Amino acid sequence: MAISNFFYPLNSTLRPLLHSTFLNSSFTQLNLTKKSIYPTRKPRRTHINAQSNGSGSADASDRLISAVCYFYPFFDGIQYGKYVITQFTPMQALIQPLVPAIRVFKSFPFNGFLVFLTLYFVVVRNRNFTRYVRFNTMQAIVLDVLLIFPDLLERSFNPRGGWGLDLLMILDSTVFLFLLVSLVYGSSSCLLGQVPRLPIVAEAADRFLDLKY
Repeated sequence: MAISNFFYPLNSTLRPLLHSTFLNSSFTQLNLTKKSIYPTRKPRRTHINAQSNGSGSADASDRLISAVCYFYPFFDGIQYGKYVITQFTPMQALIQPLVPAIRVFKSFPFNGFLVFLTLYFVVVRNRNFTRYVRFNTMQAIVLDVLLIFPDLLERSFNPRGGWGLDLLMILDSTVFLFLLVSLVYGSSSCLLGQVPRLPIVAEAADRFLDLKY
């Protein structure tokens, strides 16, 4: 199949760029006094509002930009799907429309890094974009950065057969499926004007935006 032939050379030539409570009664009064002087501060959780046009939902342009950003980590980690894609025909049919865009993305070794710089400096650090757009863009960037870990593991653990190869296939397939689910969930939520929150990734994106901007 055409898509099967596409992924094998792609994989061989590409390497992606990175409380305990006091029970002693003698301290009870002291603790109450301290609480009255220094009230407990509740942790602040940032709420991302999809509203950007005053109508209760994000602008169409904000939705589109946010949705497109989730293709970045998927394209950058497409090589992890070499086992799933080549073994399951429905998956090949699903990925086939994206092959031209993937070829363009993979045509130059530093395309992924250039896209990273563009998204980070042009979108995330640009206050002209709404927080909704910058949050979703930052989620996509964090997700792509996390691909460093399976890449390092694959570089250091490169079995040729046996149970080691089975483990590698499971790892790669798991990473690919997570990227695919993130793409579908993230992009569809953005197109609907909702705020997708990916596990681990969302908290990291929130903290970064709160810290810097």
